[in-house]
Amino acid sequence: MFLNLVLPLMATLLTAGVHGQMVQMDSSKSGFVGSQVELRCQFVNSNPPVKISQVTWQKLVNGTKQNVAIANPALGVSVLPPFKERVRFKNPAVRQRTPSLEDTTIVFNKLRLSDESTYICEYTTFPAGNRENMVNLTVYARPMIQMSLSTPSIVAGSKDLKMTVATCVSANGKPPSVITWETELDGESNTQEIRNLDGTVTVRSDYLVVPSREIHQQLLTCVSTYNDEQFTESVMLNIQYEPEVIIEGFDGNWYLNRENVQLTCLADANPPISLFQWRYLNGSLPTTVEVRDDVLMFKEPVTYDIAGTYICDASNSIGTGSASTEVTVTEFPSYPGEMFQEQHQVSTVIGGAVVCGTVLLAAITLLVVFVYRRRCMFKGDYSTKKQILGNGYSNAGSLPQHPSQSLTFSDDSDEEMKKLELYRGSSILGVNVQEFHSCHDRRIKAYHTGVFEEHERYGCNEQTYIYDYGSEVEVSVDMVPQTDGSVISKEEWYV
Repeated sequence: MFLNLVLPLMATLLTAGVHGQMVQMDSSKSGFVGSQVELRCQFVNSNPPVKISQVTWQKLVNGTKQNVAIANPALGVSVLPPFKERVRFKNPAVRQRTPSLEDTTIVFNKLRLSDESTYICEYTTFPAGNRENMVNLTVYARPMIQMSLSTPSIVAGSKDLKMTVATCVSANGKPPSVITWETELDGESNTQEIRNLDGTVTVRSDYLVVPSREIHQQLLTCVSTYNDEQFTESVMLNIQYEPEVIIEGFDGNWYLNRENVQLTCLADANPPISLFQWRYLNGSLPTTVEVRDDVLMFKEPVTYDIAGTYICDASNSIGTGSASTEVTVTEFPSYPGEMFQEQHQVSTVIGGAVVCGTVLLAAITLLVVFVYRRRCMFKGDYSTKKQILGNGYSNAGSLPQHPSQSLTFSDDSDEEMKKLELYRGSSILGVNVQEFHSCHDRRIKAYHTGVFEEHERYGCNEQTYIYDYGSEVEVSVDMVPQTDGSVISKEEWYV
């Protein structure tokens, strides 16, 4: 009866202890070839604890387990080939044959691609039995980036056929790289992947373009992207092509007796020009000509004999290019530049004259408008003074006839004195000065009342005084005589 009660209780305690044991590990770890990585393994014991008899690290290869390292409290530590030189237990207590085996983390040095696998950490305990867990180790390989020209020198062809000018290789990478190209060239790329036996991948990308002189010395850059890293390599294209030739020096103004003239042969070529040759289409070169490699010197003044067609041949290892120019000789020089400058100056003067005329016309128009508006607003006379040179009545007036008065002066009398004597009279205008002013007052009153009397219309009209030599000026009745022989408008006199 007692045993029936004790045995179930012991079984319950043992079961609880078993379920309290656990092996803790990371689910995955990674590292690069040649680097170091730690694989963590820790044992969580139960309470009361169980006895750890042994810890074994194993590598899972094609479904089978291969021992890597063993730690035994009694026998010590053992690392098996081929890991003997590269694997060790991290905890020093494990290596000293102590019963403390709760932490059996191992360290991998100098990782190899072959180290990539699933690793198992197995604890052997008593009386609970074996407990284990596993970790996946991934090994990466940084690729080697290399870029090169397809050939040291690429010859430009006459046909529009694309060819490989550069190659970019990302070798032995794991995972494989992604290759792109950076350039201003109008070409295309051809990329392929090669899987190696060790699990790495080599990526090769060729860049194709039509070789021509236009792409010579153009920069071509290969960009290899590996994980989140980028690697770049650049090359300068070296395109070889035959010479392209032009002749300079003839400006169309070679005239008789002109001195120091020459023709220069300019060539664009790769590789450089090795030979220049001059030819004269009309025969042999003139005797006054001296050949200096790419320059044709005319040693003497220009004559009609040097007229004709000159040809320059430039050669390199790829081919030969030619150019020609027709030299004509005139009797007199021409100055197209000066004629153009003169025409430009004439155009400038004409344009300036048109602008000035427009501005002047606008100013005159504004002045006329201003004067017209001023005259409409001001009823008086702008001439504040008028000298009276004689007596009598003007034709415009319709005053009743009054006897004219004759005024005589000596020849040597002062002009101002004559005018003064003229205006000192009391009946110069046929009325005295008081009547002169009263006439103005009556006009102002009639302006406000609108009633004009007939004699006022005549009495206040303009009159003309005449010297005995016949000159005339008009004097308005709105004028006030002054002592200096002149008259002033009443409006301004009041002011």
